Amino acid sequence: TLRPGDQVVASEAANIVPGNCLPLRNIPVGSIIHNIELRPGAGGQFIRAAGTFATIVTKDRQYATIKLRSTEIRKFPLECWASIGQLSHLERAMRFKGKAGINRWLGWRPSVRGTAMDPHTHPHGGGTSAKHTKRPPVSPWGILRTGYKTRSPLKPLGLIVRRKLPGKMQKKFGIAS
Repeated sequence: TLRPGDQVVASEAANIVPGNCLPLRNIPVGSIIHNIELRPGAGGQFIRAAGTFATIVTKDRQYATIKLRSTEIRKFPLECWASIGQLSHLERAMRFKGKAGINRWLGWRPSVRGTAMDPHTHPHGGGTSAKHTKRPPVSPWGILRTGYKTRSPLKPLGLIVRRKLPGKMQKKFGIAS
């Protein structure tokens, strides 16, 4: 909702209007926010992509509980700063690129399917035509591709209240489109 010429203020006493930046302590519960600090003074690190936002669910004496776009619910210290409102350019993901060269301009290199490779290059390689493999999707080194959790089980959850829901559960609860 920002227009050219609007003032954007970063202050503890700033008004609760889109674009202004305040500590989580001063932002009311239920507000939509973006560009959240992970640690006080570290600078905004969360919710910075086009069209994204997070919602403040609750606050206690030390932490604000925030629901992120990934459905994860996480705690942030009240001294962390965040900006009010949702980021613009929602249609960014729907951009029609037109040709492969545009992906190259964006830094994306071509990807070759594993079934199109030789068996010594990829576990899915070999055989005639594109026969289906009797193996779940894997990388060229045999590491699972889908549904494979990469976070170390030894790492503490810390301030994460609820982890991200998998896509199937998001569809079940009507979170994902």
